Amino acid sequence: MFKIKTMNTISELGTGELIKRGCEVGPAVENPEALLIRSADLHQYEFGPELLCIGRAGSGVNNIPLERCIEQGIAVFNSPGANAEAVKELEICSLILSSRDVLGSIDWVRSIADRGDEIPDLVEKSKSAFIGPEIFGKTLGVIGLGAVGALVANAALDLGMEVYGYDPYLSVSSAWMLSREVKNADSLDMIFANCDYISLNVPYTDDTYHMLNAEAFARMRPGVRIINESRAEIVDDDAMIAAIDIGKVSCYVTDFPNAKLIGKPNVVVMPHIGACTPESEEKCAIMAAKEIYNYLKDGSIKNSVNFPNAELERLGVCRLCVLHKNVPHMINSFLGLIGKRNINVEHMINKSRGEYAYTIIDLDEVIGSEITDKINEHPAVVRVRVL
Repeated sequence: MFKIKTMNTISELGTGELIKRGCEVGPAVENPEALLIRSADLHQYEFGPELLCIGRAGSGVNNIPLERCIEQGIAVFNSPGANAEAVKELEICSLILSSRDVLGSIDWVRSIADRGDEIPDLVEKSKSAFIGPEIFGKTLGVIGLGAVGALVANAALDLGMEVYGYDPYLSVSSAWMLSREVKNADSLDMIFANCDYISLNVPYTDDTYHMLNAEAFARMRPGVRIINESRAEIVDDDAMIAAIDIGKVSCYVTDFPNAKLIGKPNVVVMPHIGACTPESEEKCAIMAAKEIYNYLKDGSIKNSVNFPNAELERLGVCRLCVLHKNVPHMINSFLGLIGKRNINVEHMINKSRGEYAYTIIDLDEVIGSEITDKINEHPAVVRVRVL
């Protein structure tokens, strides 16, 4: 039915969702209508005129040129929340790693492997070098209470921590997930002033770039421990290293390695493994596959990162889908062209997102190029599809 090109190894549970619906799926597919990817860098990739959408089996979309996709009318989907359990578990692990020098103690034990009968005595004499505080009874500040942040906050409560949560954009669905025992922080300063540990769970945007900088560290409690499973750019690495050097930050655990951080004392760096579980990869692939199939088949948009979400129960015999700029009189112009031909509208929806909008119109007759060509002539129209 539809031609979908994979550009990374995608879980068979995800590709299977498409294959069982009759789609042609694989890395050798030519002239695809959709791309299904994980980490493939598309910034230099040439999009063919047939390409309608891109599905990212994961949450981050830094590897996709979103502006170019908008201009060419290519909807981009991600998989929010599908990897949340995996990331939550690594964050709980990171809380422990930030408190107790588990990694240092393991390395030390390996270093005495050749000491034979001396090992038990050496262990008893040296173990105090790896001492660290319990997380029970301590205070955690969770910045960002989306799918991952809410799970981290709830899990920390279960571990006996006091939890503050900060998220000025908290969604209704995330609020329902969140325990009522999480204390609402109405500012970052409340997190900085009250928390022994801070967990970052926010997307990378212009507003969150270097959210943790020298000024932020100055407002934190002495000895704070920080977990970053968000994005590298959220933290100013130079300011972080300076804060560690003076003892303001006791430990920094991050999933984003770079030359500045690797090997630094009191910095634990992992190779971006937050979502690296078989279960996470399966869930992300299934979600992305369903999103692109529903868009190709019915024009439904869910979890798009560049166009508005819009889903509509299908009625009538023909569906008109138009991606366009969010300017006045667009819907009237579409309906005017349809009305002139005495075609009845069964159902419709229009949703906007910033400068762009999406309109779905269900009709009781099949329309042809005499209408779609006229719609395409409008300078604010990006793409027209008839399904």
